[in-house]
Amino acid sequence: MLPNIQPLLDGSVQSKEMPSKTYSLSGGMVDGLEAVQQAVALALTIPRYQHLIYSWNYGSELDTLLGKPTALAVPEIKRLIGEALAQDDRILGVDDFSFTVEKNAVLCRFTVNTRFGSFSTQTEVTI
Repeated sequence: MLPNIQPLLDGSVQSKEMPSKTYSLSGGMVDGLEAVQQAVALALTIPRYQHLIYSWNYGSELDTLLGKPTALAVPEIKRLIGEALAQDDRILGVDDFSFTVEKNAVLCRFTVNTRFGSFSTQTEVTI
C-alpha cells in the first residue's frame, strides 16, 4: 500500500493513510485484519518473478526450495516468509515459527503481527 502524499502550501508533505479495503476472494469486501489475512495467503502462494501481472516485489520464493535438503530448507522457509510479507506495510512482523517435517514437505505455522492485530496461519512448502 502506497501512502497518499499531499503537498502543503509551505512545501512540506503530509501523508494520509489509505484504507486497506479490498475484494474478498469469497465475495464481498473485506478490510482490516481480514484483508491482511487474505494478502498473506496470496503473497505466500504466488511465486515471485513468474507472472508479469505482479511486481517483482510481490510473492514468495518458497518454490526455490524444491529439492533442497530439510536441514537447509527449514531455516530458509523462515527467511523467505519474512521477506515476502515485509513488502506489506500493514505487517509489523512475523514470529512464533513452528515446523512439522513430512516426507516431501514442511508444514510451517507462524504468527503475523499487523497494525490491526495478530493472527496465526500456516503454509505448506514442498521440498
